[in-house]
Amino acid sequence: MANDMRIPISKPYFDEEDKNIIKEPLESGWVVQGPFVSEFEERFSDFTKSTFAIATSNCTTALHLGLIALGVGKGDKVIVPSFTYIASANAIEYTGAVPIFCDINLKNFNIDLNCLEYILEHEKGIKAIMPVNLFGLCANMNDIIKMVEKYNIRVIEDSACGFDSWIGDKHSGTFGDCGCFSFHPRKSLTTGEGGMIITDNPEIAQKIRILREHGASKTDLQRHDSQNAFLLPNFGVLGYNYRMTDMQGALGVSQMKKADKIMLNRRKIAGAYNEKLKNISQLVLPVTEERFKHGYQSYVCLFGGEEVFKMNCIEEVEKMSKKRNSFMQQLESMGISTRQGTHAVHTLEYYKSKYQIQYQDYFRSYIADKLSISLPLYPQMTIEEFECIIDSIYRVL
Repeated sequence: MANDMRIPISKPYFDEEDKNIIKEPLESGWVVQGPFVSEFEERFSDFTKSTFAIATSNCTTALHLGLIALGVGKGDKVIVPSFTYIASANAIEYTGAVPIFCDINLKNFNIDLNCLEYILEHEKGIKAIMPVNLFGLCANMNDIIKMVEKYNIRVIEDSACGFDSWIGDKHSGTFGDCGCFSFHPRKSLTTGEGGMIITDNPEIAQKIRILREHGASKTDLQRHDSQNAFLLPNFGVLGYNYRMTDMQGALGVSQMKKADKIMLNRRKIAGAYNEKLKNISQLVLPVTEERFKHGYQSYVCLFGGEEVFKMNCIEEVEKMSKKRNSFMQQLESMGISTRQGTHAVHTLEYYKSKYQIQYQDYFRSYIADKLSISLPLYPQMTIEEFECIIDSIYRVL
């Protein structure tokens, strides 16, 4: 039975301030990386309590630059969870390094500490680790940092989903050497496309700035604001054009001004889901440990109830996955959009073939791929939309 409503999985939040501010670069004529990008960087740095913030064209390019700045290159090995968006592993591949996949903890979808410890003890030549703070929940970064310290391993956090995610008073992305964020339209704040790298290390920050600018010693804005602006800067390294436009920067500034409101609404909706769905045995709801503050970039459940944690063979997972897919199809027919949480990268053809990986090699990631389900979440969701989602779920289950 279809609903009159059509409810998307996500919807960016824009208001009149957003619409007005993006006109300013058009009117000034400065549309490339400029003053609005600088202001966006400053506001993001203040919010995350980081020393430096460097805007990029997207989170994938941020990860690429971060890895290069940490010295990751051809033949190096980088640990990354196997349940994450493909961009995490792709950024490692771009450098010529090898992704070493690590399985996850099904209860929080983040890197499993026991699996990580095993890799650290048995895999030689690890250069870096890329913990992913998935769906808005920090990985157990304090324990991860302690585990890797004795191995002299660099840490780059993939915080694509991690805006306003905390452990105590530390924001995601501030635990390791650097952290990378996304402003894709499905993220809590958006600039259409866009990324940000934060770090407390001035050398890393300077390397990233130069790499972002084709390898130039100064930005276009710095050159135009200085004497002898008619001369091009020096280019000392092989760099990239990974810059954010000032139109995106302007939108980022406006989004930062309303970040508290956006995040408050997202958490209210997530809390309402927790309350309304707590008695549905077929869904395992998101869990947040003490001192962790969830950012709820997505509201991701596991389909199949507690028996999911007891599964030990592919056939069991596939059987339950058909039921999940049927559940999602029925919701879709009723106007409710859902998505799988993300994918298990080791099951994707490029990585599966290149590294000769089997589905069961990272079994919990495989389960998450097949049984996760993300429900609609956006800050301007109305009471009517929310009640329609809940009613539809109860009617199907």
